[in-house]
Amino acid sequence: MKTILNVIWLVLCGFWMFLGYLLAGVLLCITIIGIPFGLAAFRIGMYALWPFGYTVVERPDAGAASCIGNVLWLILAGWWLALGHIVTGFLLCITIIGIPLGIANFKLIPVSLLPLGKQIVPTDQPFYR
Repeated sequence: MKTILNVIWLVLCGFWMFLGYLLAGVLLCITIIGIPFGLAAFRIGMYALWPFGYTVVERPDAGAASCIGNVLWLILAGWWLALGHIVTGFLLCITIIGIPLGIANFKLIPVSLLPLGKQIVPTDQPFYR
């Protein structure tokens, strides 16, 4: 079932959201300081490309640096990526078939706003190791 949902997701919104994360990652990687943020954008972009079968968990070893990084991320890229998920989620929820995909888009908003200190893991292993 998750493969079917991933294919539908890819066609309707996953590819475009992936391109948004890819653009954000490339722009952030231009500077040395932005490389960790760019890598986070690439990581979340892959999750946005194929989200079903994966989940986001908090990293227990994340500290103050990830908190400060999340504030910078929110200012630099997080708000407009989250806005993309909001708009896409509402558009998908207009149709009955798109409702599960719209809900999945809404579930991506927290990780698009504050990605540092989180890890993407398969749903059969939802705990950080």
